[in-house]
Amino acid sequence: MNEYKSKWASGDLSCVSVFHKYGTFYPLSLASRDMARKVFNSPAFVKPCVVDVAQKLLRPTNWVFLDGKAHVEYRKGLNGLFTRQALELYLPGQEEVYNSYFEKFVEISQQGYNGKPVPFMPHFRELMCAVSCRTFVGHYMSEAAVKKIANDYYKITAALELVNFPVILPFMKTWYGKKAADMVLNEFAKCAAKSKVRMAAGGEVSCIMDGWIKSMQDSERYRRKVAEGVKVDESEKPALLLRVFSDFEISQTIFTFLFASQDATSSASTWLFQLMADRPEILEKVREENLAVRNGDRNQRFSMDILEKMTYTRAVVKETLRYRPPVIMVPYLVKKSFPITDTYTAPKGSMVVPTVYPALHDPEVYPEPESFNPDRWITGDAEKASKNWLVFGTGPHYCLGQTYAQMNLMAMIGKASLHLNWEHHTTPLSEDIKVFATIFPQ
Repeated sequence: MNEYKSKWASGDLSCVSVFHKYGTFYPLSLASRDMARKVFNSPAFVKPCVVDVAQKLLRPTNWVFLDGKAHVEYRKGLNGLFTRQALELYLPGQEEVYNSYFEKFVEISQQGYNGKPVPFMPHFRELMCAVSCRTFVGHYMSEAAVKKIANDYYKITAALELVNFPVILPFMKTWYGKKAADMVLNEFAKCAAKSKVRMAAGGEVSCIMDGWIKSMQDSERYRRKVAEGVKVDESEKPALLLRVFSDFEISQTIFTFLFASQDATSSASTWLFQLMADRPEILEKVREENLAVRNGDRNQRFSMDILEKMTYTRAVVKETLRYRPPVIMVPYLVKKSFPITDTYTAPKGSMVVPTVYPALHDPEVYPEPESFNPDRWITGDAEKASKNWLVFGTGPHYCLGQTYAQMNLMAMIGKASLHLNWEHHTTPLSEDIKVFATIFPQ
């Protein structure tokens, strides 16, 4: 991480040498907030590119790689899956997962390790994978499949490292990553088929996939009636008319949700548990607030009303995401000559890599940025710094699930504070940063 910081400190524009299938190339690193925002908000000039092999894993027809009308066609149907009303529907499934895994955490610590220190990051990864899968596909996926995805997702992450050999050859990282991605896509496609049957039979929406498929089916029924000449009241017309996406198109889309969330939430949850353990006074405030909003009943179930009352817990989550933002850089491919500054134009085909870390550690916006201080979001001016809050990006490719992600982390750490006690055995490197797609404690 120190190498990245040195590069950003050297100037707003800098080059990084990276091996590529055509030799060595030099992506342009953009360190300033305004340059990062310019890239995020310039879809006519750039598009997200990750690395070459990403399209082979996620598929080139995946909506995240599409531009213009094709991209909008997907996004218009996905926006409604993250409204307050929709998020409320997902809470019971999420709480069910937390209840199960928190019991497992105690068993692992007390029985498996007899109370000795346990490296919990792998367990946090599995937990967040299970929560994501329950939110995205409900009970259509077995626990065994969830566990396999959680275990194999490391291979996908490793395959997407910037310095990998970009051609998929047997027994290389990209080969293992492709096999894991194929397995995930197959599992999600099977879930899509099951959801279509259940929604067509009048089942209730319990996950993101259900909500999207129900909207498709409602749109199709409306179109069919119109085509048949049936008089349809205006009130029956869906707010958005969606086309019916295939099982594989749905699978690809849900995979991008997992792709966006798995490493990022694993990072955030690891940091949250560690930061709370190392700052017991902050954990105690979280615990007090979560008990208070439940009227003293620690077993009261989640609700959006409860989550929205958790002012301090929300501040803790936001400060964690600022202090240790999971995703620090987002590569973009230049589609046509892009005038980044008055003196430099990035050529077509080049890569520009805006970073969000400096904006989130700007001392003029966040005083003492290297200090973990949740109160800056309550009594300070942090909430006013919307231009610096780039954790979830901005522009046409901003993260659809940013509200869900924050609410989910609030629910997790809030419930953990009421049902678990934990300690962190610190080392001199505990708060140093290791970069592996996202950032984790050393």
